[in-house]
Amino acid sequence: MNYAIIAAGEGSRLAQEGFPLPKPMVSLHGEMLIDRLISVFARNNAENIFIIINEESAQLEEHLKTLDPSLPIHITRKSTPSSLHSFYELLKNADGVNSVCLTTTDTVFKEAEFKAYISEFESNKDIDGLMAVTTFIDDESPLFVDVDANKNITAFADKNDNKTPFISGGIYCLRGKALNVVNEAVESGTNRMRNFQRQLLTSGVSLKAHPFSKIVDVDHMADIETAEHFLLENNDTAVVAGI
Repeated sequence: MNYAIIAAGEGSRLAQEGFPLPKPMVSLHGEMLIDRLISVFARNNAENIFIIINEESAQLEEHLKTLDPSLPIHITRKSTPSSLHSFYELLKNADGVNSVCLTTTDTVFKEAEFKAYISEFESNKDIDGLMAVTTFIDDESPLFVDVDANKNITAFADKNDNKTPFISGGIYCLRGKALNVVNEAVESGTNRMRNFQRQLLTSGVSLKAHPFSKIVDVDHMADIETAEHFLLENNDTAVVAGI
């Protein structure tokens, strides 16, 4: 399985609240967000782990260089205007990759649920993408996900007009046809991940939703304590990931 981490954001809200390091270096119970992601990917048969960081993240780059050299990590250093553009840059350095699980570094979830998520994606070759969703809303601007009775995704919406229980969890497993839309989206001027997801549907990409019981975003200093409590509630079997 190939994995990709978007770690190129500025973490401006955390910085404004006094956190002095790049967001991926936030620690939960002594372990950095990005280290947790890399560890869980390694435990889920990682062939490659593609990571993009911004050009101002020298501390993060130095930290990544200290990790076990046997880990299949590939680093891209480039500042981008959005997560979608970061994904676009990551794929440039992933020649020959025809499927990938993409996250950002600010989401906390149960590792056992992540394992089941990867297993479903790998076993279901008929879909172009499997999107993590949750009923737990802990986001300032959630993206609502409409699904049919079989969990096929029918729409992504900024407002919950259809009363769906699900919002996007910011974790995306995509293959072939879906990955091709990344280039099309960026080159046509699409500038947000949520608009890219809408473009997937208008391009005829088949997407299913995979529910997680709870996903916690780490955007503010207060979220760090929330995430740590969540990990303790689940006996430290949660893992940090993310968009």
